[in-house]
Amino acid sequence: MIVIEKILSKEEVNAYRQQLANAPWGDGGNTAMGMAASVKNNNQADATDNHVRQLANQLLSRIGETPKVVSAALPNKIFPPCFNRFSETQEYGYHVDAAIMRVPGSSEVLRSDMSMTTFLSEPEEYQGGELIISTEFGQQSIKLPAGYAVVYPSSSLHKVTAVTQGQRVAAITWMQSMISDATIRQNLYQLDQTIQNLIKENKTSRTELDNLHNVYHNLIRQFAQL
Repeated sequence: MIVIEKILSKEEVNAYRQQLANAPWGDGGNTAMGMAASVKNNNQADATDNHVRQLANQLLSRIGETPKVVSAALPNKIFPPCFNRFSETQEYGYHVDAAIMRVPGSSEVLRSDMSMTTFLSEPEEYQGGELIISTEFGQQSIKLPAGYAVVYPSSSLHKVTAVTQGQRVAAITWMQSMISDATIRQNLYQLDQTIQNLIKENKTSRTELDNLHNVYHNLIRQFAQL
């Protein structure tokens, strides 16, 4: 579970919010599959609307060019982001994201390895609405500033608690990683972040950094599935 800080600026968040305020919204339960449909109570922006599609493509590009997201997920495929809205009394009960998802408007499918929620509402704008993720260390409650995102395993049981006041707007997406094994993916993330920190400190020789890079990329070659 990795927090991505300021994937969108405050100005970008405001622009997204203004456009989404005028977008057509529908029952989010219509987009859920299987058992998730019975516990999903929210609204979702119409993905076929041209303005919504443009916003989704903009966010998709930003996700793909954000180094920490790439490091954490090593994405091979990314599902076009969807925008959801929780008003008062709305919630999304415990569920697991579908393992296989069909990309809208195509015959392409992806395996959901990592899920990502990008917050578009400030925490003080609404009460409740926490993203609760069940992990081996217990339940983790996530409520981040607007423009921040969290990446977490799609295999985890998770929910969004009921909003009791205000409105919660967010974007969600899923990624198929080049590395299907979660433990290997986590180890590669730790290795890459260590390399990046060493580069910033500028105290490690170029030879040693090259050796670490060599190990990192050779591990990806060994385990990547394309």
